[in-house]
Amino acid sequence: MITHIQGRLIEKNPTDVVIDCNGVGYFLNISLHTYSRISDNEQLKLYTHLHVREDAQTLFGFADKSERDVFRLLISVSGIGTSTARTLLSSLTPVQVRDAITADDVAVIQSVKGIGAKTAQRVILDLKDKVLKIYGGEEISEDKGNTNREEALSALEVLGFARKQSEKVVDKIAKGSPDLSVEGIIKNALKML
Repeated sequence: MITHIQGRLIEKNPTDVVIDCNGVGYFLNISLHTYSRISDNEQLKLYTHLHVREDAQTLFGFADKSERDVFRLLISVSGIGTSTARTLLSSLTPVQVRDAITADDVAVIQSVKGIGAKTAQRVILDLKDKVLKIYGGEEISEDKGNTNREEALSALEVLGFARKQSEKVVDKIAKGSPDLSVEGIIKNALKML
């Protein structure tokens, strides 16, 4: 199997590149995420995935190994082919895909063209355990949001608000403004409670 290709960049398009490696031109399908990370330098190295079907052999290129890993996870799901996986990685970054899977966020995955509710749910159901096993908790950015959420909920409980009611309000606030500090969450929650 071809694990990476390094050579001279001959052609660069938003959906594909051609790399000359010792006189052989390799056509690689890429995502918009990879396209945005490719500079116009002559020398280029892309990590690859060779997809073999009975009627075609298609080479996909990725700027880094983590994007290739997410791609491979996605195509392992029934109903997700290479085109859909590439579209998903063109619409979302690999980190956003991982975060959506670990947070059970069907809406984020469903926001990608061509993915319906059932397929998004299947992606989460099939991949959540694998993503948590591979990446543990250290790379998943959801932990930061959960810490702020938990601190805000604790503070609201101390102030005398019921936890169940507070959770609904805090979740609504966090969805609208995910980068809000603990203080910001509490201030907004107090206005809504």
